[in-house]
Amino acid sequence: MNASDIIAAAEHRSTPCYYYDIALLNQTLDLVKKYGLAKGYHVHFALKANHEPTILQRIQQAGLGADCVSGGEVQQAIDCHFDPKHIAFAGVGKSDAEIELGLEKGIFCFNVESLQELIVINEIAKRKNTQAPIALRLNPNVQVNTHKYITTGLHENKFGITDEELLLVLDALADLSHIQFLGIHFHIGSQITSLEPFVELCHKANDYVTQIENRGFSVKVLNMGGGFGVNYEDPDSEPIPDLKSFFEVFDTHLNYRQDQEVHFELGRSIIAQAGSLLTRVLYIKERSTKNFAVVDAGMTELIRPALYQATHKIQVLSLNDSNAPITNYDVVGPICESSDTFITDHPLNKLQRGDLLAIRSAGAYGQVMKSRYNLRPDFPVLYSDELNHTTIDTE
Repeated sequence: MNASDIIAAAEHRSTPCYYYDIALLNQTLDLVKKYGLAKGYHVHFALKANHEPTILQRIQQAGLGADCVSGGEVQQAIDCHFDPKHIAFAGVGKSDAEIELGLEKGIFCFNVESLQELIVINEIAKRKNTQAPIALRLNPNVQVNTHKYITTGLHENKFGITDEELLLVLDALADLSHIQFLGIHFHIGSQITSLEPFVELCHKANDYVTQIENRGFSVKVLNMGGGFGVNYEDPDSEPIPDLKSFFEVFDTHLNYRQDQEVHFELGRSIIAQAGSLLTRVLYIKERSTKNFAVVDAGMTELIRPALYQATHKIQVLSLNDSNAPITNYDVVGPICESSDTFITDHPLNKLQRGDLLAIRSAGAYGQVMKSRYNLRPDFPVLYSDELNHTTIDTE
């Protein structure tokens, strides 16, 4: 991350704003192509991580598909030139209108999460005189070491079809004439930094394929989801996660055949490290027990610390006093909530009003989760190559 380039880019822009390192994004996509696409794997980018049009078009041009969890995301993917045949539509609560949109656009697959949803999709497809391609999202009860709000593959989570429910779904499939069964889908959680849960997932997927095909169905699609994590603590030491090792887990442990497609849905691991939230110090509050650095960004621009107790590295880009001693700060935002805190007791060079900070690793689940709480204004978006940047037409 080149601080001088960012300072220059932000000099005449207001803060807070998001900054994207396009060169890093391109390097990450090159590794996805090398270790994923080149092996015949299908990789869908998760729009829930970032749906900025400029980012999406670059990802689409790299050969990735789209993983969507709402009708709005499906439409955004199409507007950003993703081929509908490369769009997977997941989500535990798809509305009738969203299902209709997916059918009308001819998307690749609905990842179905319950028997009732399967019946509803069949009814809508029958009404439209078409076939609905589906994969069953299975809940494999795989434990992952991550925040409880972003575990999705346990029986206590709302997501997916459990083993007991799967038997009922398979019994029902034979009578659903407007359903085209493609295969199975998983997503066990987010920000998973160990490869062991993915190894366990492979073994369970192998068992599911055997179980389902023994019931007379052909499993053509194995969608293994995503969830691979990034290094929030020290992004400079690991700007790109170990995608080679991630894909090698599935090379080694997933028993897939030549007539089967293996799909992935990666989001955070592709875009998180390429994005930073830029913010300026508004005020310093010094107390006998604690120092506060009040900045102009808040939980309305990056909610992860408040929602998930997430820690992001905070980097000082410009200092009014370059010889400033190290001081511990609570870096907090302007929102009228005590939870509007980015980090506590964090050592930084002694700050003054106007100093520019970067909250790192904010490219995923940052800009997409912004809100207008406190009637906050919208903010600009900067790109590392913006001097040559042309706005993408999504009309």
